[in-house]
Amino acid sequence: TALFNWLYARRHGGTFVLRIEDTDVERSSADMVTGILDGLRWLGLDWDEGPDTGGPHAPYFQSARLDRYRAAAVRLVAQGHAYYCYCSVDRLQREREQAERRGEAWQYDRACLALSPERIGTLDTTGAARVIRFRVPATRTAFVDVVHGRIEFDATTIEDFVILRSDEHPTYHLSVVVDDIDMAITHVIRGDDHISNTPKHLLLFEALDAQAPQYAHVPLILGEDKKRLSKRHGATSVTEYRGEGYLPLAMMNFLALLGWSPGDDRELLSPAELIASFSLGEISGGNPVFNTEKLDWMN
Repeated sequence: TALFNWLYARRHGGTFVLRIEDTDVERSSADMVTGILDGLRWLGLDWDEGPDTGGPHAPYFQSARLDRYRAAAVRLVAQGHAYYCYCSVDRLQREREQAERRGEAWQYDRACLALSPERIGTLDTTGAARVIRFRVPATRTAFVDVVHGRIEFDATTIEDFVILRSDEHPTYHLSVVVDDIDMAITHVIRGDDHISNTPKHLLLFEALDAQAPQYAHVPLILGEDKKRLSKRHGATSVTEYRGEGYLPLAMMNFLALLGWSPGDDRELLSPAELIASFSLGEISGGNPVFNTEKLDWMN
């Protein structure tokens, strides 16, 4: 997806922004960030804004932007688009398990939406843990995906999702929307696994009085067993392929042609040729398979 974003930005004279989404403290580390930067540089992908480059929308690490997310969450509460939830993890787990036993899909029951100001004051005084949930309106939402076309969702199937955790760290939904607004993002090219997140993001953009970017969801890469690519299929980072002797241009061509075609029979293209040929409209809807023999041939 980084390659597709880079090709699209270069094709249209745009700005390629590299943002490090590191608000998940347990899963983020300096080594992971170094791996991302080294891998992109080895492939030949340069960024116009981001770590080591800077830019008008710095900082580009979400861990350095926490105040922005907290302010947005509080603003949404003040405007009635969100509310504080004091429900314990145990209560939510019990509700979920009871729904499963009944064979029902579980959604949060909005118990805290009915709390009186006095009750909220008491809970806050005692230091009760709380999260902030977005209040999902009963509506339908739709967007035109650049790859898939029009996609429509019934918002009644979306529960009031958490946007700020009890430790005051944002969830993915809030942080990416706030950053997309702040960084003037016009196009988001990401994996198909994010399609279900898009209606939540569109609702947040609307609540924050902001224009949503255009979305293009690209197919996920599968292993040769037709399951989602993971560490069981072999190397898990681009830099591992560098260590095995693969050439960056071979890897760039191989990745570009996973789910995309230049519209002819060419399979070995220079970066300039890839840029000149790239179009989101030529991305296929099917999930491509990571064929190591093909990569070896290209190399």
